[in-house]
Amino acid sequence: MTRPRTGIAPEGVPAIGICAFSALIFSIMGCWPMATIFWIGFLYSLWFFRDPERVIPHAPGLAVSPADGKVIRIGAKTDPFGNENRLCISVFMNLFSVHVNRSPVSGTVSDILYFPGKYFNAALDKASTDNERCAILLDGLDGEKWCMVQIAGLVARRIVCRAQVGDNLARGERFGLIRFGSRVDLYLPEGYTPATKIGENVFGGQTVLARKV
Repeated sequence: MTRPRTGIAPEGVPAIGICAFSALIFSIMGCWPMATIFWIGFLYSLWFFRDPERVIPHAPGLAVSPADGKVIRIGAKTDPFGNENRLCISVFMNLFSVHVNRSPVSGTVSDILYFPGKYFNAALDKASTDNERCAILLDGLDGEKWCMVQIAGLVARRIVCRAQVGDNLARGERFGLIRFGSRVDLYLPEGYTPATKIGENVFGGQTVLARKV
């Protein structure tokens, strides 16, 4: 049996290291106000960049959440690749959510588009068209076209997409993260229906967001 564990996303190592080093130096100097600030920053960085293992559902015809957070919108929107109206589920990550993003289904990355933009609150509708974002097109094993969009938020200033065109992703596999409060939109292909509702708290790679009908 594999024991559950919580790792750290590699992108968080520099921030964690800087906070720990600074906290140690100020502690040695006896400058406790600054030491306290950096120790708090160190502990928060450990918490923010945590990367827990998840139990990935294996039943066919399921799509899991690409992110931890709260479902804030379910409705038709124009996707960034085909300019078609598709059902879209939006998951909002706050400052305390796990920010590692995961693939909703198994498939091959066929295209990636990056859009520079602004940094409105990611919970707003206009964030999906005005904010900085990275769209990933995924060809599912049954030929469906899935679209995931990482959207930077009011505080988030860096989108990390580890995936490259041609990569094969498994359902629930990590493909990137967004730093400090953000959102991920998942556009469903035809034949899938939402298995969640607005206001539900979901977990990346584990909570089922959509099912094949």
